Amino acid sequence: MARINRFGTTQDMIIQTIEEDGKSLFVAIDSNGLYFTTQERIDTGLADTNRYAKDRTYVVEKLEKLGFSPLDMFEENRNKIKLVTTTTKKINPLKASKRGLS
Repeated sequence: MARINRFGTTQDMIIQTIEEDGKSLFVAIDSNGLYFTTQERIDTGLADTNRYAKDRTYVVEKLEKLGFSPLDMFEENRNKIKLVTTTTKKINPLKASKRGLS
């Protein structure tokens, strides 16, 4: 099973490529919505600043300006969202009460 990159962008998160002013912008999806990223940020194993450091309202506005429907894009590609689940160790309530953990 492949690890989920919580802060970076992977190829399976890319849903659309947009050419603008001679540059390629990639539309990617995560649990917070759609965002733009660039080729040098995909599959690097490093955090993608385009993913977490920018306000995403401009993505919606820009996609609408280019003739796309951001809501439809999100709904059609919702299955690409990878959720990070954490497992916690179960605590025995009898032992926890003796240790002052309850």
